[in-house]
Amino acid sequence: MKNIVIIPARGNSKRLLKKNILQLQNKPLITYSIEYAINNNSLVDEIYVSTDDEEIKEIALGLKVKVIDRPKELSGDLATTVSALKHVLENLDTTFDNVILLQPTNPLRPQTLLKEAYLKFVESDSDSLMTVSLSTKKLGKITNDNFEPYNYTMGQRSQDLEPLYFENGLLYITKTSLILDDIILGKNNYPFIINHPYAKVDIDTKNDFKYAEFILKNHPND
Repeated sequence: MKNIVIIPARGNSKRLLKKNILQLQNKPLITYSIEYAINNNSLVDEIYVSTDDEEIKEIALGLKVKVIDRPKELSGDLATTVSALKHVLENLDTTFDNVILLQPTNPLRPQTLLKEAYLKFVESDSDSLMTVSLSTKKLGKITNDNFEPYNYTMGQRSQDLEPLYFENGLLYITKTSLILDDIILGKNNYPFIINHPYAKVDIDTKNDFKYAEFILKNHPND
């Protein structure tokens, strides 16, 4: 099967200005996802960055990966990820079986993650795969200033909670046919469980960025 990695990276960011090119330990944030794809070249046939930003484009081209210029109408705050992925596919002459989505805001990934996830994606004959992590938090809702437990009862021990998982965003794999139908995750969607410090790094704010620096400093070769 032929696989394409797509890294969607807009220039605008309201909460953290130009976050995709901020320096994380002396490298632009987006560089981490690009280099991760390059280091998994045994599974990857092509690597594309989709962007509306010239600085991001320059970084990508400097790392010898290809760039698709994303139009303004697909670069706003309301634009969906699947629309950016579809735009890339529709502007290529080559066809691919699967799309591997790497988000630049999740820059840290265990070295073997893609290989292990892709093997499970193929073995399970799934339409798509997403990475998830176990949540050990006692969650609830606040209604009319009253806290209502959601996944536990008051007084219940944390170790007795029913297992719940959160979408950590480290990577996604989806059949190309679904993306072209504007579907990013299929009904037969495999949840690949990964419990690792990197799974908690998702950069949208300045504090998220500081946390990423802390994790990278303490887990540099994971």
